[in-house]
Amino acid sequence: MTLRVQILKEKYSQSLGLPFKELLPETAIKQVISELKIKYKKRLFDPLITLWAFLSQVLDTDKTCHNAVSKIIAHLAESEVEIPSTDTSAYCQPRARLPEKLLEKLFNFSAQSLEEKVTTEYLWCGRNVKVIDGSTVSMPDTVENQKEYPQPSTQKEGCGFTIAKIGVIFSLITGAAVALCIDVLNTHDIKLARNLYSFLKPNDVLVGDRAFCAYADMFTIKKLDCDPLFRKHQSRTTTMRKGKIVGDCDKLVTWYKPKSCPKGLSKDEFDALPKSITVREVYYYIVIPGFRTQRVSLYQFNMKLHIIGRSQLLSLNSHEPPV
Repeated sequence: MTLRVQILKEKYSQSLGLPFKELLPETAIKQVISELKIKYKKRLFDPLITLWAFLSQVLDTDKTCHNAVSKIIAHLAESEVEIPSTDTSAYCQPRARLPEKLLEKLFNFSAQSLEEKVTTEYLWCGRNVKVIDGSTVSMPDTVENQKEYPQPSTQKEGCGFTIAKIGVIFSLITGAAVALCIDVLNTHDIKLARNLYSFLKPNDVLVGDRAFCAYADMFTIKKLDCDPLFRKHQSRTTTMRKGKIVGDCDKLVTWYKPKSCPKGLSKDEFDALPKSITVREVYYYIVIPGFRTQRVSLYQFNMKLHIIGRSQLLSLNSHEPPV
């Protein structure tokens, strides 16, 4: 048993083309297991082998449990040791027992490890850029999942899978997710985002789409000494005649506090908002022959970025190539 486990550890850390050795080393996993006081029996599928096999399964094009077990058998067959059964239950059962807290701690560890490797030359104008977005994930249709994350009301009972809404902040430099939150499907992206702002660090630049371009959120992120850069929300009107021109397709405009408290904000949070804020609007045009010219506006709120050129700001817009 000890020999087989050692063989698999070497295979997963070296020969699969996955950066487990650098990002999720054996020492780090064992340390978290010790911190969480996780007890397990000395079997082939201990938490370490199970975790690496699970991550490999997720990243593989063939995501079946049978394929994951087949790879383990193939690795052991090369070393002429006892081959485990092809029955996937020996792998699926310990995989199901992996504590969520273990995955959460290792998630934070891997993101932090990548952040520590970032040097100044990879920063954007000396700033660390983060990207925020929302998405959905489907889960097995179990009683527990249905209770925690009810399926969409448009689906008949028993005809669909449970779906959860997720909000994520990515590092634009490393590509790693640095923060994550989960809620029910009908949760708005901006509500999830407000649970993630605490993960931002001073001097960060947060880039997002129009869903996050709200008065309260622009002000909240600015208070964290970060710079928000969002695309203009479709409900916000834009006029060429208002605002202070500071450059070509570049001006300062004034936003006024909403008259009523928006959903998702408490009365105290709403009362703490200033009566108005000045934001920078940078816009450009997409011209395609045969189609109506489209104008895209980006809003940024923090005087620090006023010294950064329009073309550099546009380079952060993930929907279009740098200008």
